[in-house]
Amino acid sequence: QVQLQESGGGSVQSGGSLKLSCAASGDTRCMAWFRQAPGKERERVAGLYIDSRATAYGDSVKGRFTISLDNAKKTLFLEMNSLKTEDTAMYYCAAGRCTTSTYLGWISRVSAADVTYWGQGTQVTVSS
Repeated sequence: QVQLQESGGGSVQSGGSLKLSCAASGDTRCMAWFRQAPGKERERVAGLYIDSRATAYGDSVKGRFTISLDNAKKTLFLEMNSLKTEDTAMYYCAAGRCTTSTYLGWISRVSAADVTYWGQGTQVTVSS
Protein backbone atom coordinates (compact mmCIF):
# COMPACT_ATOMS: atom_id res chain seq x y z
CA GLN A 1 0.00 0.00 0.00
CA VAL A 2 1.30 3.44 -0.94
CA GLN A 3 0.06 6.64 0.65
CA LEU A 4 0.64 10.05 -0.89
CA GLN A 5 0.19 13.53 0.56
CA GLU A 6 0.64 16.68 -1.51
CA SER A 7 1.46 20.18 -0.29
CA GLY A 8 2.67 23.48 -1.67
CA GLY A 9 -0.24 24.64 -3.78
CA GLY A 10 -1.47 28.20 -3.72
CA SER A 11 -2.21 31.29 -5.74
CA VAL A 12 0.37 33.04 -7.90
CA GLN A 13 0.42 35.57 -10.69
CA SER A 14 1.18 34.66 -14.26
CA GLY A 15 4.93 34.27 -14.76
CA GLY A 16 5.46 33.24 -11.15
CA SER A 17 6.68 30.00 -9.61
CA LEU A 18 5.48 27.35 -7.17
CA LYS A 19 6.98 24.13 -5.86
CA LEU A 20 4.74 21.21 -4.99
CA SER A 21 5.74 18.38 -2.67
CA CYS A 22 4.41 14.86 -2.30
CA ALA A 23 5.33 12.84 0.77
CA ALA A 24 5.16 9.12 0.01
CA SER A 25 5.04 6.05 2.19
CA GLY A 26 5.24 2.48 0.96
CA ASP A 27 7.14 0.94 -1.92
CA THR A 28 6.74 2.23 -5.45
CA ARG A 29 9.08 2.63 -8.40
CA CYS A 30 7.09 4.97 -10.63
CA MET A 31 5.60 8.30 -9.63
CA ALA A 32 3.95 11.15 -11.46
CA TRP A 33 2.12 14.44 -11.20
CA PHE A 34 -1.28 14.85 -12.81
CA ARG A 35 -3.59 17.84 -12.94
CA GLN A 36 -7.27 18.39 -13.52
CA ALA A 37 -8.92 21.67 -14.39
CA PRO A 38 -12.67 22.16 -14.00
CA GLY A 39 -14.56 20.44 -16.79
CA LYS A 40 -11.46 18.75 -18.15
CA GLU A 41 -9.97 15.29 -17.94
CA ARG A 42 -7.14 14.53 -15.56
CA GLU A 43 -3.89 14.83 -17.52
CA ARG A 44 -0.37 13.64 -16.85
CA VAL A 45 2.07 16.48 -16.22
CA ALA A 46 5.32 14.65 -15.50
CA GLY A 47 6.57 11.21 -14.50
CA LEU A 48 9.68 9.86 -12.78
CA TYR A 49 11.23 6.40 -12.40
CA ILE A 50 12.78 6.18 -8.96
CA ASP A 51 15.56 3.70 -9.72
CA SER A 52 17.23 5.76 -12.46
CA ARG A 53 15.59 9.15 -11.95
CA ALA A 54 14.44 9.01 -15.58
CA THR A 55 11.80 11.66 -16.26
CA ALA A 56 9.17 12.49 -18.85
CA TYR A 57 6.98 15.57 -19.33
CA GLY A 58 3.75 16.50 -20.98
CA ASP A 59 4.14 18.80 -23.96
CA SER A 60 2.36 21.70 -22.30
CA VAL A 61 4.88 21.92 -19.44
CA LYS A 62 8.18 20.98 -21.08
CA GLY A 63 10.88 23.52 -20.29
CA ARG A 64 8.82 25.10 -17.49
CA PHE A 65 8.23 22.31 -14.96
CA THR A 66 10.76 20.00 -13.31
CA ILE A 67 9.97 16.77 -11.49
CA SER A 68 12.48 15.50 -8.94
CA LEU A 69 12.83 13.19 -5.97
CA ASP A 70 14.45 13.27 -2.56
CA ASN A 71 14.65 9.52 -2.03
CA ALA A 72 15.96 9.80 1.53
CA LYS A 73 12.85 11.74 2.49
CA LYS A 74 10.60 9.83 0.10
CA THR A 75 9.37 13.12 -1.27
CA LEU A 76 8.48 13.90 -4.87
CA PHE A 77 8.64 17.49 -6.07
CA LEU A 78 7.22 19.48 -8.96
CA GLU A 79 8.92 22.81 -9.52
CA MET A 80 6.75 25.02 -11.71
CA ASN A 81 8.17 28.12 -13.37
CA SER A 82 6.77 30.64 -15.86
CA LEU A 83 3.28 29.71 -14.75
CA LYS A 84 0.37 30.50 -17.05
CA THR A 85 -3.31 30.93 -16.32
CA GLU A 86 -3.96 27.65 -18.13
CA ASP A 87 -1.86 25.86 -15.50
CA THR A 88 -4.66 26.50 -13.00
CA ALA A 89 -5.86 23.11 -11.78
CA MET A 90 -5.93 20.65 -8.92
CA TYR A 91 -2.59 18.87 -8.93
CA TYR A 92 -2.37 15.24 -7.87
CA CYS A 93 0.54 13.05 -6.91
CA ALA A 94 0.32 9.54 -8.36
CA ALA A 95 2.19 6.27 -8.01
CA GLY A 96 2.05 2.92 -9.70
CA ARG A 97 3.70 -0.40 -10.30
CA CYS A 98 6.34 -0.64 -12.98
CA THR A 99 9.45 -2.63 -13.81
CA THR A 100 12.70 -2.03 -15.64
CA SER A 101 10.84 -3.10 -18.79
CA THR A 102 7.72 -1.01 -18.33
CA TYR A 103 8.84 2.14 -16.54
CA LEU A 104 9.44 4.23 -19.67
CA GLY A 105 5.93 3.65 -20.91
CA TRP A 106 4.51 4.35 -17.48
CA ILE A 107 6.22 7.68 -16.90
CA SER A 108 5.66 8.79 -20.52
CA ARG A 109 2.13 7.65 -21.27
CA VAL A 110 0.31 6.45 -18.15
CA SER A 111 -3.33 7.51 -18.11
CA ALA A 112 -5.28 8.41 -15.01
CA ALA A 113 -7.24 5.16 -15.33
CA ASP A 114 -4.06 3.13 -14.97
CA VAL A 115 -2.72 4.85 -11.86
CA THR A 116 -2.78 2.68 -8.75
CA TYR A 117 -2.37 5.25 -5.98
CA TRP A 118 -3.49 8.88 -5.69
CA GLY A 119 -2.96 11.72 -3.28
CA GLN A 120 -5.78 14.06 -2.26
CA GLY A 121 -4.60 16.89 -4.46
CA THR A 122 -3.43 20.46 -3.98
CA GLN A 123 -4.92 23.48 -5.75
CA VAL A 124 -2.81 25.74 -7.96
CA THR A 125 -4.37 28.98 -9.16
CA VAL A 126 -2.59 31.28 -11.61
CA SER A 127 -4.05 34.72 -12.16
CA SER A 128 -3.30 37.17 -14.96
